[in-house]
Amino acid sequence: MTLAEVPTLPETRRVPVLRRSWTPTAIAVVLTAVVAVPALGPSVGPVSWWVLLLVFAGGLLAESVPLHIEFGRQTWTFSFMDLVLVVGLVEMGGFWTAVGRFAAMAVALSYQRYTPPKMVFNLAVGVLEVAVAAVVIDAFPAARLTDPRAWLYLLVALVCAGAVGTVLVAVAITLTAHPPGWDFWKATVGPGVALPVLGVGIGIAGLLLLQFTIWTLVVVLPLVAAALVLFRQTARVNRERRSLQQVYDFARQVEEVSSDEAGVRQIVVAVRELLNADRVALWLPPYLDQEPRLVVDRAGGAAPWYDGPSDPDDLIRRLAVDPQRGGPVLVSLPRATGEELTALQRRDAQEVLGAPIVTAAGEYGYLEVCDRQSDVVSFESGDRAALDSMLTHVNAAIRQQQLLTRIRYDADHDALTGLPNRQRLAVEIDALLSAEPGEVRAGLVFASLDNYTDVTDTLGHAASDELLLVTAGLLREHAPPSALVARMEGGQFAVLLPGLSLPATERAARRLRDAAATRARVAGLDLDVLLTFGVAAAPVHGDTSGTLMQRADVALLAGHSSGGVASYHPVLDQQSLRRLQLGTELESAMAEKQITVVFQPIVDTRTSDIVSVETLVRWAHPRYGNVPPDDFIGLAEQIGRIGAVTDYVLDLALERCRRWLDQDIALSVAVNLSAKCLAEPDLVDRVRAALRRHGVPGSLLTLELTEGIVVDDSVRNSTVLADLHSLGLRLSMDDFGTGYSSLSQLRQLPIDELKIDKSFVLGMSTSQSESFIARSIVELAHNLGLRVVAEGVEDEVTRDLLAEMGCDKLQGFLVSRPLPDDRLENWLLARTGVRSAAPGAPHRRLFVRS
Repeated sequence: MTLAEVPTLPETRRVPVLRRSWTPTAIAVVLTAVVAVPALGPSVGPVSWWVLLLVFAGGLLAESVPLHIEFGRQTWTFSFMDLVLVVGLVEMGGFWTAVGRFAAMAVALSYQRYTPPKMVFNLAVGVLEVAVAAVVIDAFPAARLTDPRAWLYLLVALVCAGAVGTVLVAVAITLTAHPPGWDFWKATVGPGVALPVLGVGIGIAGLLLLQFTIWTLVVVLPLVAAALVLFRQTARVNRERRSLQQVYDFARQVEEVSSDEAGVRQIVVAVRELLNADRVALWLPPYLDQEPRLVVDRAGGAAPWYDGPSDPDDLIRRLAVDPQRGGPVLVSLPRATGEELTALQRRDAQEVLGAPIVTAAGEYGYLEVCDRQSDVVSFESGDRAALDSMLTHVNAAIRQQQLLTRIRYDADHDALTGLPNRQRLAVEIDALLSAEPGEVRAGLVFASLDNYTDVTDTLGHAASDELLLVTAGLLREHAPPSALVARMEGGQFAVLLPGLSLPATERAARRLRDAAATRARVAGLDLDVLLTFGVAAAPVHGDTSGTLMQRADVALLAGHSSGGVASYHPVLDQQSLRRLQLGTELESAMAEKQITVVFQPIVDTRTSDIVSVETLVRWAHPRYGNVPPDDFIGLAEQIGRIGAVTDYVLDLALERCRRWLDQDIALSVAVNLSAKCLAEPDLVDRVRAALRRHGVPGSLLTLELTEGIVVDDSVRNSTVLADLHSLGLRLSMDDFGTGYSSLSQLRQLPIDELKIDKSFVLGMSTSQSESFIARSIVELAHNLGLRVVAEGVEDEVTRDLLAEMGCDKLQGFLVSRPLPDDRLENWLLARTGVRSAAPGAPHRRLFVRS
C-alpha cells in the first residue's frame, strides 16, 4: 500500500513541524534504514537477471493497476505487488527484490508526478515492506518450495509487510490531517489479507510449474492476466459501490439542510465532501429581496473569496451556464487552451468542474468545484453518474429552498405592492422596541387612501390596484431612508420611523401627506391621491406592536375629521369602548339571531359537483351595522366565548346539512375551527353530540383549521385532532401559505386537505410567480396524499389554470358569493342540477350546470 500525492496551495501560515509533509517521510526513511540495512544484506550468490527484470516489469505493471481509496487529502493505494514479491523473495532473496521494487516504484511514481516528500515516503515504505517480509521469512526454519510450510511462511511474511505499510500510512495521515477512523481500518483489512493470499497462491503455483518446463508460462501468464483483470474489476465495483453510498449519504444530507442562509452553505460543504474537493463555490442570482450570493467552502478552513464564480464574463462560468452545451464543463491543466489556462490561474487551480444550477425562478446559478484533494482520482476518471446525480440533488435542494423562501416572503409581503404586510410590520416593531425596552423612540404612521372604495366601486379592482401601486411608490419615494413602508389591508398603509419622537413623527406625516398629494393617471383618468394619516409613537403611546398599531389605527379614524393628520389621544379610543360593548352583547346577539351564517359553495374541479359549502359567520349589529368577523371572532377568543360561537355556527351548519339529507342530497358543510377551541377538553364530545343531535354522518362535516395550529406545540403534542378525525369528519388546513408551517409538519397531523390562500390565487392569471407557488403547493400536497382546495377563484382563466394543475376543488366568486340560507336555496334551484346517486352511494349529488 502506498500514499498518493495531493496538490496543495502555497502555505499562508506557519505549519507545525509534525504537520509538515516531510515529517512522515523522515520517519519512514529512518525506520527503513534501521530495519532494511541489517535485514537486506547484499546477495552473495549470482542473481538471475531475467528474474530481476521480471520483478521490475511486474512491479511497474502492478503499480499501473491500483485500487485507490480517498481519505481527505490522502489516498491509500492497493496494488497486485504481492505476486511480484513472492517471485522475487523465492528466486532472488530480499536485497534484489527490494532493488527491483524500488526501481519499478521510482519509475511509476515519477510518471505520476508525485512531489518529493510523497515519492520518498512511498519508496521508503516499499523497501521497508520487503525488509519486513525478509525478516519474517528468515525467522522461520528453512523449507523447500514444495513444502506447504513454505507457503504459510510467505503468506505470513506478506501480511506482516502489508500491516507495517498500513500503519505507516495511518501515521502519515494522522500527522498531516487527523487520525483515520474506523472506515480506514475497515477498508484496509480486507485487501490487506485477500491480496497476499491471492498473490502467494498464484506465485507459488507458477514457480512450481516452471520447475518442470518453461512452457508452463503458457498457463501461468493467462492466469496472472486473469487475476489482474479480476483485481481491476473488483477495484471498479468497489469504487462504484462507494460512489453510490456517497451519493445516497449526500442526498440525505441535502434533504435535511435548513431553509435559511446556513442551508446554502450546508449544500456547498456536502458537495465538497462528496467529491473530496479542495474548494467548492456556489453563486446564486438575486431572488425576491435577496442579493446575489456567493458561498465558498474550502477544505481545512475558511476559504478566501475569489472572483471567478461571481464574474458573468468568466470563461468557465459562461461555458457551464450556456444552454447550448447542456451540462457540466471540465477544464483541466494538461488539456487547457490559452483562455482556459488563464481561468485556471485566476483560481490557482489545476482542475475545475463547472455546472449550471437552475433556480426556482428559472434563472441560472453556477456551481464550481476546484481540484480533488487527490490527484490520483480526478473528476474525469471519477464516476460521472455520481456527479450527475449530485447535480440533480443540488438543483432540487436549491429550488426547494427558494420555494420555501417564496412562501415565507409572500407570507410577509403584500402580493400587489411587494411591501411588507401587517404581520411583518408587527415583527419589525417588536424587534425595534425590544432592543432597549422603554427607551427606544419610534414613530408609526398609518395612512388611508381616502378614495380607494369609490375607485373600486366605480372603476373596478384593476383600477384601484393601479392606484394602490402609485400610492405605494409615492410613500417609498418620500419616506426617510430608514423608514419601513408596509401595506396593511384595503387602501391602508403604514410607515415605521425608527428613532423619531412624537413631534418629529407628526412633522414627517405632514411632509408625507404634502408630497403624496398629487394626481395620477389611472384607468385613463387623472385621479387625486388623497391620504389621511394617523400618528402614534413609542414609548409615549405604547411599547408593543399591538398597542402601537391599535392606537395608530384610532388616530387614523380621527384624522378624517381633523385636517388629514391626527395623533393618538386617549379621548379618541372609542374602539376600545366599542369592543367592550360587543363583548358584552355577544351572547344576546346569538340568542336574538343577530349573528347568522352565510354559505359559499365549493365545487369539484373535474366534475363541477357541489361537494361542500363553507359556513361563514356574520353579525348585523343594530347600532354598529355589519361587524367584520375578524373583529368579533378575535374578541370571542379573548373573552373565552369562542367555544359558544363555534357550537352556535356548527348547529346552524348541521341543521342546513340535515335538510339536504332529507331531500336525499349529500352536500357536506365546512365550519372554521379556532385554535382556542382545540384547547377545550370537551371539544370532541361536543362535536360528536352535535352530529348525533342532527343525525348527520361525520363524513359530511369538514372542520377548517388555521395554519397557526400546525406550529402550536400544544396541539401537535395532543390527540385532539386524531380524536376529531376518528369521528369520520375531514380536517382541512385553511389559508395555507400565509403562516410558518411546512408540509413536513403536516405529515405529523391527520389533515385531509389544504386550502390555498386566496392571496396566491387572485394573481395567478397575471403573475407567473403566483402561478408557480400554487402549482408547487398542489404537487407537494398531492405527494403527501392531501386534496387541495383553491379559494378566491374569480375568473375563468384562474379556474382553467387550477384545473390544469390538478387542483381538486374550487371556491370563489366565479362559482358564487357567500349567500344566506334563502338566497342559497334560490341559487341552487337556478344554477344546479341533481345527479343520480353513484353505485353504492346512499344520496344524490348536486352539480353546477354549464
